[in-house]
Amino acid sequence: MLHAYFRGQIYGTENVPQSGPLLVVSNHASYFDPPIVSNCVRRPVAYMAKEELFKIPVLAQAIKLYGAYPVSRGSADRNAIRSALEYLNNGWAVGVFLQGTRTPDGRITDPKRGALLLAAKAKAPILPVSVWGTEKILQKGSSLPRAVPITVRIGNLIDAPSSSNKEELEALTQKCATVINQMHDLGR
Repeated sequence: MLHAYFRGQIYGTENVPQSGPLLVVSNHASYFDPPIVSNCVRRPVAYMAKEELFKIPVLAQAIKLYGAYPVSRGSADRNAIRSALEYLNNGWAVGVFLQGTRTPDGRITDPKRGALLLAAKAKAPILPVSVWGTEKILQKGSSLPRAVPITVRIGNLIDAPSSSNKEELEALTQKCATVINQMHDLGR
């Protein structure tokens, strides 16, 4: 579907380690981003998803199949953090949208350092990923996805933080946001 319907272009797949713990950080503009990113990194990626989605019967089953686990937004959800660390400790990739929510244009303007805290605790390398074009898939009032061109750029691995020091986490969070936005600015 990514290649045929969305005419997907993927750059940087050689940067993805195919085993071991990995924190995938990305921008976020569409509900389609988690499966698109997972498909492009060619390994299962577990994502936090807002807990409200797990109350919708059919959707809940579908997102659980993709390795999603619930998070209570607006607070430090210890169960979600434990789930993410468990996935990482079992050698999974865990996906986190650096801003924590969708943005209208896909750019990261207010990155949260929680993702890098997970990387520090699990000693997991960080893989920055930019998804371009997904904000146009679902237009307001439409229930069918539009066939718009999508581009995914996978950046170079960034070493796990050496500690959970607030300043180090903030600096690495900003570095990830800058790398993702630079890739996003390349467009199609």
